[in-house]
Amino acid sequence: MKKDEAYDFLCKVAEGLALMFGPNCETIIHEMNGQRIKNLAVYNGHVTGRKAGSTTSIFGKDTALEEETQQNLDFDYQNQMVLGPSGRQIKSSTYHLRGEDYHYALGINFDITVMEQMRGILKHMTNVEGDLLDSIEEKEHTNVEKIFDSCLEMVNRPLEKMKKGERLMLVKLLKEKGVFNLQRSVPYVAERMGVSKYTIYNYLNELENI
Repeated sequence: MKKDEAYDFLCKVAEGLALMFGPNCETIIHEMNGQRIKNLAVYNGHVTGRKAGSTTSIFGKDTALEEETQQNLDFDYQNQMVLGPSGRQIKSSTYHLRGEDYHYALGINFDITVMEQMRGILKHMTNVEGDLLDSIEEKEHTNVEKIFDSCLEMVNRPLEKMKKGERLMLVKLLKEKGVFNLQRSVPYVAERMGVSKYTIYNYLNELENI
């Protein structure tokens, strides 16, 4: 591809990308000379503030005035984050095209400042403290524990020394407090009393027939 053909091709691609992705997308054609660049054509230049004919890099530095550095601009770079001189966050890619008498580079720079701000907002908006079902069960478990302890205090006898009548009395108090309307209350009560859950169901049946 000849020099003029390469330049015309890059201009078509750059203009097309700028039109497709809108005003937040700057496309720019550089003429490369080592670590110095000349911006030959710029579309949506407001993203970085550069104009055609300038020698300014995406960082806002004039490459024609700078001394040689160790930075190597001869490679392709994709989806790199750049903090522009105005504070904008820019997602940047660069692709090189070389010929016998030319070295061009196509820069694609997308201003994602607003998107990054929205990502932060969405992160806070979608943040949750926990699973509602788990939280409900945890609250109910805490309530069962508190009610059980208060009813046990009312019976006023250690669990290991209780006779059947006292166990029935404890289950009756728990029932009156609405404990058995809460989820997983029967297994909890059975474990605290040192009996099977079927025993608790039998106690509840006996209380129904009293």
